[in-house]
Amino acid sequence: MTTRTTHDLRAAGLTLGYGGADILGDLDLVIPDGKVTVIVGANGCGKSTLLRGLARLLPPRRGTVELDGRPLGDWRPAELARTLGLLPQNPVAPDGITVADLVSRGRYPHQGWFRRWSAADEAAVERALAATSTTDLADRTLAELSGGQRQRVWVAMALAQETDLLLLDEPTTFLDISHQVELLELLADLNRDRGTTVVMVLHDLHLACRHADHVVAMQDGRIAAEGAPSQVVTAELVEEVFGLACRVIPDPETGTPLVVPLVRRR
Repeated sequence: MTTRTTHDLRAAGLTLGYGGADILGDLDLVIPDGKVTVIVGANGCGKSTLLRGLARLLPPRRGTVELDGRPLGDWRPAELARTLGLLPQNPVAPDGITVADLVSRGRYPHQGWFRRWSAADEAAVERALAATSTTDLADRTLAELSGGQRQRVWVAMALAQETDLLLLDEPTTFLDISHQVELLELLADLNRDRGTTVVMVLHDLHLACRHADHVVAMQDGRIAAEGAPSQVVTAELVEEVFGLACRVIPDPETGTPLVVPLVRRR
């Protein structure tokens, strides 16, 4: 693994949208370097739109997204891909591609005119497969796999890039609870051991609080609150952002916030 460097990813006055509609408006955000940031909020609040803007998949209508003081649009694609890895919400793969070939594509940004496939590339792919428990799937095609298996393979491809920043849009989709926990612990290990900055969209508030250093709670295309989970995830905020009456108690395992919905009385 290469030694990571510090990076500054931020949005200023950011407005993003599709067609004639703005989804986010005049949003400011600084991603804490070397930390795990989780973006939460109700469906349709702009979580995935924000992540797409941070990954240069969606150009700003107004404002800027900058990485290390440079607008994302000024970065060459291969240069950006060596620094920032992305797992989008609905990735698409060519028909008939095998797991090993797909994960190997995570190494493409590291190739060049004078640098071909190397032992280091092979080792990176093997590490990514092992970390996601997909080594035994390497020779199978993606079409043969279950939804959960495919999701772990896509995560493996993102890990194979070995970038200093990793953005993931709902990475626990299709995974059963044990694989959700396993994946989030893997990302926490990656952050702790290598210092990788992780930014992800999650729906599960409990898992978000367990694994995040920094929570960004969104509502109607704006940031309603951000900070440490213990500061952000309160009963008042959950009711405001999600429309859910609840109690917030300490998780008995971690002490982080645990949201307990109130029982509706007949």
